Formats: sequence, structure tokens, C-alpha cells
Amino acid sequence: MDMYIAHRNVFTGAKQTVKEHCENTAALCREYAVPELKEIAFAAGLLHDVGKYQYSFQERINGTNIRVEHSTCGALAARENYSLAVLALMLEYCIAGHHSGIPDGGFPNDEESPTLYGRMHKTFEDFEAYKKELALPHLDERAFLSYILSDCNNEIGKVIDKFTFLTRYVFSCLVDADSTDTAEFCREGELPRQLKADFAACLERVNRKLESFVCETKLQKARSALQNQAFLRSHEDAEIYLMNMPTGSGKTLASIKIALERALLKEKKRIIYIIPFNSVIEQTAEVFEKLFEEDVEILRHQSTFSYEDEENGSEDYRKAAKSAVENWDAPLIITTAVQFFESVYSNKRGKLRKMHNMSDSILIFDEAHLMPQNYLQPCLQAVAYITRYLHSEAVFLTATMPDYEKLMRTYALADLQMISLISDKSMFETFRKCRYTAIGEVDIKELLSRSRSYPSSLIIVNRKADARALYQACGGQKYHLSTYMTAYDRQRVLREIRQTLALLEKDYPGGEGVPDERKVTIISTSLIEAGVDLDTYTVFRERTGLDSILQAGGRCNREGKRSIGDVFIFDFSENEKRQAVDERANLTRGLLEKYEDISDIQCIEEYYNRLLYMNREAIQKNTMHQQCLEIDSIPFKSYAEKFSLIDSETVSLVVPRDARSEKLVELLKFTHSGNSRALQSYTCTLYQRELEDLIRQHAADDYGTGIFCLTNSDYYDENTGILFEAPDYFIS
Repeated sequence: MDMYIAHRNVFTGAKQTVKEHCENTAALCREYAVPELKEIAFAAGLLHDVGKYQYSFQERINGTNIRVEHSTCGALAARENYSLAVLALMLEYCIAGHHSGIPDGGFPNDEESPTLYGRMHKTFEDFEAYKKELALPHLDERAFLSYILSDCNNEIGKVIDKFTFLTRYVFSCLVDADSTDTAEFCREGELPRQLKADFAACLERVNRKLESFVCETKLQKARSALQNQAFLRSHEDAEIYLMNMPTGSGKTLASIKIALERALLKEKKRIIYIIPFNSVIEQTAEVFEKLFEEDVEILRHQSTFSYEDEENGSEDYRKAAKSAVENWDAPLIITTAVQFFESVYSNKRGKLRKMHNMSDSILIFDEAHLMPQNYLQPCLQAVAYITRYLHSEAVFLTATMPDYEKLMRTYALADLQMISLISDKSMFETFRKCRYTAIGEVDIKELLSRSRSYPSSLIIVNRKADARALYQACGGQKYHLSTYMTAYDRQRVLREIRQTLALLEKDYPGGEGVPDERKVTIISTSLIEAGVDLDTYTVFRERTGLDSILQAGGRCNREGKRSIGDVFIFDFSENEKRQAVDERANLTRGLLEKYEDISDIQCIEEYYNRLLYMNREAIQKNTMHQQCLEIDSIPFKSYAEKFSLIDSETVSLVVPRDARSEKLVELLKFTHSGNSRALQSYTCTLYQRELEDLIRQHAADDYGTGIFCLTNSDYYDENTGILFEAPDYFIS
């Protein structure tokens, strides 16, 4: 055959040969990869499409309607050309999975199976023509083996975890290079431009902002001193920086200054700001957009946000952002911990494509204490490996810091370079804006009565059903927040709360003489605790983990306008208890008895030490090396399908809330396809059994799509969310 074709451009009729595509992809792979993996990434790029040299594939490209597998051919070629098993295996996993996702390794006796072993047993047409057209690189097998084994102390578990991470990374380089070259050749018109940033100009803006702050009061001076302490220590080189600063000390602004300084000093490509919850991203994005203005184009990547629906910015910007979401080729990214970690531990082309752009970056983990316990070791490993092997740096940011230095050394890499940016914590007491008092058991009536004695109060409970019951029993100006409500309604309610509290502060600045009808009661589940910017006179928090209680305290007297605020910790009375008290709440009970002030640093340290010791098995159980014994049997696909930082017992239900969402649901109903990302803002969260109950009542349907929608609006209340029984109607 004179010419082997990889792609046709349907717009121009141009043809790209397999040789051209493989060489282009290999060159991009090498460009994307860190120095230690450039040559193996180059080899992956060269070999990934050699299966297109098969006669049947050329028939297909010329119009014959047949299906031809080509990915496994490159894996077979890798095994033939490279004798070191660990090196060949990395190439095999990456190349075999470059369309469908990295497969499970499987076992030697797998036949007719989608595992790597099963696929490597298949017979293919002759594709040997690649040997005449492609010059494979010589790979230093001894150096590669040494690189894989370093930091592993001859422990097979550590080798498996590291090998798995690096395989996903090489796969990321490969699939992004493949996608980029294919898009470039097959495009119609110009490709979207890249998002841009001027980090030096951004840093100047941050410095001017910091210099503009008045520094007269004791608290203002303490804030400045703490920030300067962090800035000074951040000039030292490390892989991970720990930034433990109290609420109100300006962590967000300080962290972005440090990130910008480190990025400029070490010539890093991007800053990735990782936030635990969707609800906080909008708040952070608004702060950065207002601060940086035209000096940076921010990329937001979260499940509840779609650039297709974004009204701000030009069409040119939206196109660039939509493209950058695919591979995170952007200078400043704000995303969620779920997006970040589930991308690292995916096996799919779409998610892993962005992983290689986590290299040469500054990672900021806001509210770092919220890393999920059941996936703590994989999360810590991901951060350690990205900093060590992908040459990035990370900043852990929180007011309640676990002993991450010990955790990192125990569960990730023992010799990580780590610096605590705040060594002198004597000023923490200055930021104490509330006192924590345990009031024991109360019933709903007593709890609401207590709350009504304050101008504004926030009551946080552990269960959505309890939040609803309290709201229904409460009188006066009241608000309710829980994940039974859609994100659309939660954001609306938060806006209303902020407006109401601002007006209350304006009319009654000292909180004196507030009439009953103006007093505000907010009833919520824990969703309000992490970073939601609210300031109430008093907080009532049902007993739970100490970290959650202290986060709740961050919503009390947040601005420090009063000398002290009160956070009351309560239990529901015996006849109103709905659930068993968990281990976190039991730990808190003991600490409340032991410490006069549970916000004391020693109390926080004891809480985390005891909690993490009690759960050491859970911390490790979901690490990859717990799932397999050999690198040729790694369950990439099975592991990725089970890896979920969100409670797997819960499901989402779409609730149409406006004309746009109604149109999207109609599209879903009649075409059996739709934009699930565009619907995220209109979803509420239920347990599976609750959804099944709605289905039995013919109040929910997925129209054959797997995306369940509420079909009867009587089952939703804009103030309390999803209902499980429709209101009664009386016809006279």
C-alpha cells in the first residue's frame, strides 16, 4: 500500500498519514511529559496508532462500514520492542486504553476478556508496515527501573501505587497529544485560543490590596503579622507548604500571593485552586475576578457550572474556556476536590486528559482538613506524587489543620520536603470571635425559643429531616438550607439571607431593640459550614465532629463586630433523637468535658490524632495496592469505577425550576439525550430509597436516560426542597 491514512478532514478532504499522526503525537507527548518520562511518552505516541496499518482499517478509512480494533496492536508492538516488563507494561496499559480507557490488567488465563491480558491474546491482521515508517526510540531500561523503584523501599505496595500513578500520567500525555493533533488536522477554521494571564501583574494587584488595609487594631495587627510570617517562610523551597491560619486572618488572599510568588520564582505554568464544595467556588471566583480584572482569565471547572450558559465575557473567551476545561491548559484554574482527585484516579480518556497539566503547577487545597477519610491515603499520595514526580508545589490551607506532616510521611512519601508556614501560633487567640458552650439536650421548642432571643441565629443540624422539622416549627423571618433543595434555590436563599442580614445590621447596628418580626433564624445542614460567607449573632450546632463545630463557629460574629459571639452545642432530647451518635461526635463529647476552650490548638491536635488513629484501616483501605498484588494485574478500570469522594448511597434528582430548566428536561424527555452539566444547578440530593419512593408515586422518571427528573411539581417546595408526599387537596 502506498499510503496509510489515519484521518480525513471532512471539510477539506485532506488526508493525514498514520506516520504523520504518530510522529506528531509522539512529539507532543515528549513536549508534555516531565523530563524523566519524555522518552517513554514519545514511544507511547509513536506506537499508539500502529494498528491503523491493518488492511481492514484502511478499508474503513476509505468508506467501508466495518469496526476495526487498532489500539491493542500498539500494545503488542510495545511488548515486542521493549524487554523490561515494567516498562513494556506501562506502554501496554496506556496504548491499549487510549480510546476506551486504561483496562484492568486481568490474569494470564483471561480469554475473550476486555482486560489487558484478554486483549493481548487476540489475533490481529498484519500491521508490520509500521516498522518501515516509524523509528522507535531506545529507552534506558536500567534508568527507568531505578526511577520506578526509587522512594519505594523495596515494598511491592509502594511500587504498585507509584507505577499506577505514573501510568495514568503517561496516558494523560498520550490522550491529550492524540486529541490535540487530531483536532488540529480535522478542524474547520481556527481552533480556540488559549486562556491567558500575567502573574506578575496579578501579584502587583495582590500586594496593593494588602498594602491598602488599615493596620491599627489588635486584630488587624495580628492578621498582618501572621500573613507576614507565612510570606517570609514561603521563600524557602519545599514540596508542600502547610498554612494553618484562623478564620478571619486572610487565608485566601495570603495563599494566592504565595502561589503567585512561587509560580514566578520557579517558573510554574499554572495555579490550581482546589475547593471542597461547589457552593464555595462561586464566592472564590468572584473574589479573584474582582481582584485581578483583565490580568488573568480564570477557568472554572465544577459540576454545577457550564460555559455554554455563562453570560459574562466574550464569545471568544467562552470558546477558549470550554476548550481549556477538556485538558486544563489554563494559567489559573478553580475547581473542586472531587474534580481534582477523581481526575487523577480515573481510567477514562476524558478525565485523565487533564492530569499532565497538573505538573509544574502550584496547587492550593482550601479547607484541606476536609479530605475524605475513606480515601485519605490515595488523596495524600496524589498530592505527594504530583509534587515529587511532576515537579509541582502544594499549599494546604485550613483553620483546623490535622498533622499532615505525619500523615504524609506515614501514608505517602517519607522524605517529603514540608514547611509549616505558621510556626508561632501565639496570635491565634486574637482571632477568637466566639465562645463554645455545651448546653446538653434540648427539644425543638426549647431550641427555637433560645434562638429567638438573638437578633440573628444559625441552627445547624446533622440530618436534613431535622432541618425541615425545625423550619416548619419556626416562626418569624426564617430560612432553610439543605441538599433536599436544588443548588438553584440554595443560591437564591443565600442571597436573600445576606440581604436580610445586611439590612438588619444597618437598621440595628448594635443588635439592640430588634423587634421579633425582624429577628432572623437560619436553619441548615452542614453544607453551610465550609467557606459560606455569612455572619450571624449566634450559632447553635448539633453535636458532631470538632472540625465541623469549629467551622460552624466561623459563621458566628464572623466580622468581629461584637466583642464575643456564642456557639451553643446541643443534642436533641431523648424523645427526638433520630440516629445513633457517630464516633466523631463521641470524641467531641470527651473534648468538651476536658477542655474549657475547644478551639484551643491542643484540643484540635488531640481530636485529629485520636480520630485518625481510630480510623487507620479506613484511611488505607481504598489505596490501589490493597486491590492487587502485581503490576500486571492492576484493576485500573474497576478501581476508577468505585473511586468516588461523594457518598455513593445518594443520587441526584433534577427539579425544573425555571423556563431554561423546563426546556432542558423537555429535550431530555423527547430526544433521550441532554446536557447533564447544564442540569446540575437544578439537582437535589436524595438517598436511593427516597428516589425509589418517588418513582413508586409516579413523581419521578428518567425517560430512559438514567437522569432522573421530578415529574410532579407538587413534590417540591422552593423553601424546603423535595417532598415525599404531595400536599393534600380538598375539592368542594
